[in-house]
Amino acid sequence: MATNHSSDDESTRLYHPYQSYELPIKAQHLYKLPTSPEYLFTEESLKKRRSWGENLTFYAGTAYLGGSVAGAAAGVISGVKSFEYGDTTKLKINRILNSSGHKGRSLGCRIGAVGLIYAGIESGVVAYTDRDDVWTSVVAGLGTGAVFRAARGVRSAAVAGALGGMVAGGVMAGKQVLKRYAHI
Repeated sequence: MATNHSSDDESTRLYHPYQSYELPIKAQHLYKLPTSPEYLFTEESLKKRRSWGENLTFYAGTAYLGGSVAGAAAGVISGVKSFEYGDTTKLKINRILNSSGHKGRSLGCRIGAVGLIYAGIESGVVAYTDRDDVWTSVVAGLGTGAVFRAARGVRSAAVAGALGGMVAGGVMAGKQVLKRYAHI
């Protein structure tokens, strides 16, 4: 069992492997284990961000989950609105389930694709500039909006890119405010 003891070095903790047996073990036989993560290379310890694969999984997964939940909620409302006079309870439940499943799936896929594009562009910008700051997120938001709406024309891509950049900047500003005032 690992126990935290105040010692001269706060970056280690004492590990007593026989603590549950209550054997009299002298302090010199305890192990000092580090409390921070250990890295094989020092370059890994300097970077305080996720890898591109973790980034891709995180953004795409959370976007898909959020879109699916929002779409399912909209589908419930749409299913309730589609009730007809004389519908049985089974038919009403079926309408709600079909509508929420269809809308949740479609909105989840759309927003998940946006998360996938954003993660790819952000990882590419970080790899190219070797910086991870607010402007990286804004550029990734600009690129995401433009790529997502590129099939609808240049004007639509420019408007979506501007909106994407503003949303990414707003999210990053909100994150900084939460870090400063909410202490999360």
